[in-house]
Amino acid sequence: MKIVVLSDTHAKDLTDLHERILEDLNSVDLIIHAGDYTSISFLDQMMELGDFKGVHGNMDPEEIKVKLPGEAIFEFEGFRIGVTHPSEGGSPQGLVERVKSKLGDDLDLIIYGHSHKPELKRKGDTIFFNPGSATGAFPAKYKTYGIITIADKIEVGIVSLS
Repeated sequence: MKIVVLSDTHAKDLTDLHERILEDLNSVDLIIHAGDYTSISFLDQMMELGDFKGVHGNMDPEEIKVKLPGEAIFEFEGFRIGVTHPSEGGSPQGLVERVKSKLGDDLDLIIYGHSHKPELKRKGDTIFFNPGSATGAFPAKYKTYGIITIADKIEVGIVSLS
Protein backbone atom coordinates (compact mmCIF):
# COMPACT_ATOMS: atom_id res chain seq x y z
CA MET A 1 0.00 0.00 0.00
CA LYS A 2 1.24 3.45 -0.92
CA ILE A 3 0.32 6.69 0.86
CA VAL A 4 1.11 10.31 -0.06
CA VAL A 5 1.46 12.63 2.94
CA LEU A 6 1.13 16.40 2.63
CA SER A 7 1.05 19.28 5.08
CA ASP A 8 1.27 23.04 5.22
CA THR A 9 0.24 23.51 1.61
CA HIS A 10 -1.31 26.98 2.10
CA ALA A 11 -2.82 26.51 -1.36
CA LYS A 12 -5.72 27.97 -3.34
CA ASP A 13 -6.24 24.84 -5.44
CA LEU A 14 -4.47 21.79 -6.87
CA THR A 15 -2.65 23.90 -9.47
CA ASP A 16 -0.46 25.19 -6.62
CA LEU A 17 1.09 21.72 -6.32
CA HIS A 18 4.15 20.54 -8.24
CA GLU A 19 3.42 18.20 -11.17
CA ARG A 20 5.24 15.31 -9.48
CA ILE A 21 3.02 15.60 -6.40
CA LEU A 22 -0.06 15.56 -8.61
CA GLU A 23 1.19 12.42 -10.37
CA ASP A 24 1.75 10.70 -7.01
CA LEU A 25 -1.64 11.78 -5.70
CA ASN A 26 -3.28 10.02 -8.63
CA SER A 27 -1.45 6.72 -8.07
CA VAL A 28 -1.82 5.98 -4.35
CA ASP A 29 -4.10 4.01 -2.07
CA LEU A 30 -4.49 6.79 0.51
CA ILE A 31 -3.86 10.54 0.83
CA ILE A 32 -3.13 12.06 4.24
CA HIS A 33 -2.96 15.82 4.86
CA ALA A 34 -1.75 17.16 8.21
CA GLY A 35 -3.37 20.60 8.10
CA ASP A 36 -2.99 24.17 6.88
CA TYR A 37 -4.76 23.86 3.55
CA THR A 38 -5.98 27.50 3.98
CA SER A 39 -8.56 27.16 1.18
CA ILE A 40 -11.79 25.17 1.29
CA SER A 41 -11.66 24.67 -2.48
CA PHE A 42 -8.21 23.06 -2.15
CA LEU A 43 -9.52 20.74 0.59
CA ASP A 44 -12.55 19.79 -1.52
CA GLN A 45 -10.32 18.99 -4.50
CA MET A 46 -8.03 16.86 -2.31
CA MET A 47 -11.00 14.88 -0.98
CA GLU A 48 -12.20 14.18 -4.54
CA LEU A 49 -8.89 12.54 -5.53
CA GLY A 50 -9.51 9.32 -3.62
CA ASP A 51 -9.34 7.79 -0.16
CA PHE A 52 -8.49 10.74 2.09
CA LYS A 53 -7.69 11.35 5.77
CA GLY A 54 -6.95 14.79 7.11
CA VAL A 55 -6.97 17.20 10.03
CA HIS A 56 -7.26 20.96 10.18
CA GLY A 57 -4.36 23.26 11.00
CA ASN A 58 -3.95 26.46 12.97
CA MET A 59 -4.10 28.63 9.80
CA ASP A 60 -7.24 27.04 8.37
CA PRO A 61 -10.47 29.05 8.23
CA GLU A 62 -13.52 27.99 10.22
CA GLU A 63 -15.15 26.37 7.16
CA ILE A 64 -12.29 23.83 7.12
CA LYS A 65 -12.23 23.41 10.91
CA VAL A 66 -15.89 22.34 10.93
CA LYS A 67 -15.21 19.72 8.21
CA LEU A 68 -12.09 18.15 9.72
CA PRO A 69 -11.00 17.19 13.23
CA GLY A 70 -7.89 18.53 14.95
CA GLU A 71 -6.61 15.00 15.51
CA ALA A 72 -7.34 11.66 13.84
CA ILE A 73 -6.35 8.12 14.74
CA PHE A 74 -7.05 5.25 12.39
CA GLU A 75 -5.81 1.79 11.53
CA PHE A 76 -4.36 1.01 8.11
CA GLU A 77 -3.03 -2.42 7.12
CA GLY A 78 -2.83 -3.38 10.81
CA PHE A 79 -0.84 -0.30 11.87
CA ARG A 80 -2.20 2.47 14.13
CA ILE A 81 -1.61 5.91 12.64
CA GLY A 82 -2.23 9.30 14.25
CA VAL A 83 -2.42 12.65 12.45
CA THR A 84 -2.43 16.13 13.98
CA HIS A 85 -1.46 19.75 13.46
CA PRO A 86 -0.99 21.88 16.58
CA SER A 87 -4.13 24.01 16.52
CA GLU A 88 -2.59 26.39 19.03
CA GLY A 89 0.26 27.21 16.63
CA GLY A 90 3.37 28.38 18.42
CA SER A 91 7.04 27.57 18.20
CA PRO A 92 8.30 24.48 16.41
CA GLN A 93 10.43 23.79 19.51
CA GLY A 94 9.15 20.73 21.35
CA LEU A 95 6.77 19.87 18.52
CA VAL A 96 7.30 16.09 18.72
CA GLU A 97 6.54 16.10 22.44
CA ARG A 98 3.40 18.21 21.89
CA VAL A 99 1.99 15.94 19.18
CA LYS A 100 2.80 12.85 21.24
CA SER A 101 0.91 14.27 24.22
CA LYS A 102 -2.12 14.94 21.98
CA LEU A 103 -2.22 11.50 20.37
CA GLY A 104 -0.71 9.19 22.99
CA ASP A 105 2.10 6.72 22.70
CA ASP A 106 0.38 3.55 21.51
CA LEU A 107 0.73 4.43 17.82
CA ASP A 108 3.03 3.01 15.17
CA LEU A 109 3.21 6.28 13.22
CA ILE A 110 2.44 9.91 14.10
CA ILE A 111 2.13 12.36 11.21
CA TYR A 112 2.15 16.05 12.01
CA GLY A 113 2.58 19.44 10.38
CA HIS A 114 3.14 23.06 11.43
CA SER A 115 6.88 23.70 11.22
CA HIS A 116 7.08 23.50 7.38
CA LYS A 117 10.30 21.50 7.88
CA PRO A 118 10.48 17.81 7.07
CA GLU A 119 11.42 15.58 9.97
CA LEU A 120 11.61 11.83 10.41
CA LYS A 121 12.57 10.22 13.70
CA ARG A 122 11.79 7.22 15.84
CA LYS A 123 11.12 7.37 19.56
CA GLY A 124 10.64 3.95 21.06
CA ASP A 125 8.25 2.02 18.86
CA THR A 126 6.72 5.13 17.24
CA ILE A 127 7.79 6.82 14.01
CA PHE A 128 7.28 10.61 14.04
CA PHE A 129 6.93 12.15 10.59
CA ASN A 130 6.49 15.73 9.42
CA PRO A 131 6.40 15.93 5.60
CA GLY A 132 7.24 19.65 5.55
CA SER A 133 5.47 22.02 3.16
CA ALA A 134 4.37 20.64 -0.22
CA THR A 135 4.34 24.14 -1.72
CA GLY A 136 7.50 25.41 -0.05
CA ALA A 137 5.53 27.93 2.03
CA PHE A 138 7.79 30.07 4.24
CA PRO A 139 9.88 29.19 6.21
CA ALA A 140 10.39 26.01 4.17
CA LYS A 141 13.54 25.95 2.08
CA TYR A 142 12.17 23.33 -0.34
CA LYS A 143 8.89 21.82 -1.44
CA THR A 144 8.65 18.50 0.39
CA TYR A 145 6.11 15.75 0.92
CA GLY A 146 6.07 12.17 2.09
CA ILE A 147 5.63 8.74 0.59
CA ILE A 148 4.77 5.92 2.95
CA THR A 149 4.79 2.30 1.90
CA ILE A 150 3.12 -0.25 4.15
CA ALA A 151 3.58 -3.98 3.72
CA ASP A 152 4.91 -5.98 6.65
CA LYS A 153 6.37 -2.76 8.03
CA ILE A 154 6.08 1.00 7.60
CA GLU A 155 8.62 2.65 5.33
CA VAL A 156 8.65 6.45 5.23
CA GLY A 157 10.43 8.66 2.71
CA ILE A 158 10.72 12.39 2.20
CA VAL A 159 10.55 13.69 -1.37
CA SER A 160 12.27 17.05 -1.90
CA LEU A 161 11.52 19.13 -5.00
CA SER A 162 13.21 22.30 -6.26
